[in-house]
Amino acid sequence: MKFYLLLFAILACQLAHAQNIFKAVVKDDKTKLPLPGATAIITSLDLGGTADTSGRITITNIPDGKYEVKFSFVGYFGQDKTIILPLKNPDEIMDIYLEPQSGELAEVTIQTTRTNQNLRDIPTRIEALPQEELDEKGTMRPGDIKMLLGETTGIQVQQTSAVSGTANFRFQGLDSRYTQLLQDGMPLYQGFSGGLSLMQVSPLNLKQVEFIKGSASTLYGGGAISGLVNLISKTPGIKPELTFLLNGNSAKGVDGSAYYSQKWQHIGTTIFTSYNDNGAYSPGNTTFTAIPQTNRFSVNPKVFLYLDDKNTGWFGVNATYENRFGGDNQVVGGHADSIHQYFERNKTYRFSTQLSFTHKVDSSSQLNFKNTVGYFNRQLDEPTYDFHAEQWSSYTEANYVYKGKAAAWVAGADLWTDHLTPNYPFTQLGYGINTLGGFVQNTYKATRWLSVESGLRLDYNTPAPNNEHNGLFLLPRINVLFKLDEHLSSRVGGGMGYKMPTIFNDQSEQQGYEYLQPLSITHTNAEKSTGVNGDINYRNVLGDAVVNINQLFFYTRVDQPLLLVDNAFVSSPGYLNTKGTETNIKIFMDELGIYLGYTYTDTKQHLNGIISPQTLTPKNKVSADVTYEIEDSFRAGIEGFYTGSQLLSDGTAGRSYYTFGLLIQKMWKHFDLFINGENLTDQRQSRWGSIYTGTVTNPVFKDIYAPLDGVVINVGIKIKVF
Repeated sequence: MKFYLLLFAILACQLAHAQNIFKAVVKDDKTKLPLPGATAIITSLDLGGTADTSGRITITNIPDGKYEVKFSFVGYFGQDKTIILPLKNPDEIMDIYLEPQSGELAEVTIQTTRTNQNLRDIPTRIEALPQEELDEKGTMRPGDIKMLLGETTGIQVQQTSAVSGTANFRFQGLDSRYTQLLQDGMPLYQGFSGGLSLMQVSPLNLKQVEFIKGSASTLYGGGAISGLVNLISKTPGIKPELTFLLNGNSAKGVDGSAYYSQKWQHIGTTIFTSYNDNGAYSPGNTTFTAIPQTNRFSVNPKVFLYLDDKNTGWFGVNATYENRFGGDNQVVGGHADSIHQYFERNKTYRFSTQLSFTHKVDSSSQLNFKNTVGYFNRQLDEPTYDFHAEQWSSYTEANYVYKGKAAAWVAGADLWTDHLTPNYPFTQLGYGINTLGGFVQNTYKATRWLSVESGLRLDYNTPAPNNEHNGLFLLPRINVLFKLDEHLSSRVGGGMGYKMPTIFNDQSEQQGYEYLQPLSITHTNAEKSTGVNGDINYRNVLGDAVVNINQLFFYTRVDQPLLLVDNAFVSSPGYLNTKGTETNIKIFMDELGIYLGYTYTDTKQHLNGIISPQTLTPKNKVSADVTYEIEDSFRAGIEGFYTGSQLLSDGTAGRSYYTFGLLIQKMWKHFDLFINGENLTDQRQSRWGSIYTGTVTNPVFKDIYAPLDGVVINVGIKIKVF
């Protein structure tokens, strides 16, 4: 008996001796500050740890031997260290310094999927523009996000008015009504208020923009058929910030904006305000305004509450007033006569509130609540009619998020309301739609190389559309991530969606509302969609260059599309489908960044047995961007874009064209100076022929498929007080 006890004691001592503890502190290579949340993994043993608030990581129960430890953190280059255990000094704490990444290749945390995961670990294909990229775009066009979206592969900005400059954006060849525009995960811009949304959002107030191309219905409703854009607003940081931006351009435009943020112990705030003024502008002395006379004022204050370690929230208000006056230059200039009479005036007022609250149940789960209520008032005046309508909309959601070691869950319910009330004589165009939805999403990491994200949503709509008498829609979705090795990965996925019929889309914006017939939801069909996509992503460090290559393939089909025929919307028998590819190549070499993008889009209508191409959809688009940047000191870039020929609604083809731009920016501690030139080759549709038929008094405008404003040079200054 004594022999067995002695043997057991010897084995226990040996086992204890063979189990080691490894300790490290992970810090920023530049600031030397700790990086809470950084990870360390011993791949061969499937052991790891996460840094605490002091940046310290502890990994226990490690057998004797030689191992490779991989250190990583979002936004930083990873680092590998080889250790031999047991250590000579068991109490040794290793210092690890990670180098921060910069540019578009920097890793980011994604908010759109609700689980706040690293972009590289999410099975759903998501693209993100980080703060640095937004700062660059903000100096190029500080008044709106039209350029920011238009330069992204797979996204086309479509101008909907020849004289007012209004525009919508399309994903992968589909109409803008199939895409959702969100701010902080809430739909502030939908239906009637969507037509001017691109022109009323400033990049200065944003810290990140996230894109999902393809179905995103599980969390955000059936309307996200071709994708969504989520605009993530800035939040108070450790240091206070006060920034002013002043800009003037050669197209008679002036922009001024200010951003302030500060965080105290239990409260914080951000305040953004902007004023944009533009005189009527027409290059080449054309008859009609290429850029309308515009006055816009916006203010967006927010209050953040940090009640304790478990309860946080914020409340914000967004208010915008705009007067947009375009048309015949003589009319806009106050010199109308019997011939020169045509104009378009848009007076809009937008007011919305946003509320978000989070309660952490424990270290792995939390409850979230958010709500937005929006009011939009728009008066569209033309010589023969005055369309004035008010829209009230709201969105309320409650969800539960659980993040385990291998699986993450998101489950919740939401309520959407959308009510439009036009004034006489257009009262028949009014409508009201209420949608109650429930959803559940699971992200499961099966192995180190395989993750699956699946979701299911059930929506109930009132009133119910014609082909869904009970108003119920069941929407499944699945995405799979394959990490083939540390450099190569692939995502494959798909899902279903639907779109409730309304009168607001690109066609009604282009044609106007004067002769538009009322739409009965109970006598039209909901548009249903099925979409799939897959990509291959390669990322590596080759010598001094960081290389990222992404190749995407996509296909979406929409059944019974809603079409405008003889001023009435009808559910057309048949379907439309879009398919194509996107290629993105990004290379960073020290201070030099190179970007190449190509989009091939083939969108067709299959209606009544007839197959025809979709109008205003170029098959080929190419973009290129070369940037040289010395961090916090100097930036210079040149970009070029090619847009291929596209079919127009009159049966003709618009010509292909090239545009080029140039940016130079010098940065100091407290201010930046910048000069930017757009469309330096002066590619203008009005140079290639008339943009209207009929008379100057009563013009009928053709499709706008190319720029109208020509060369625009802007010069500005950004003042960073602190």
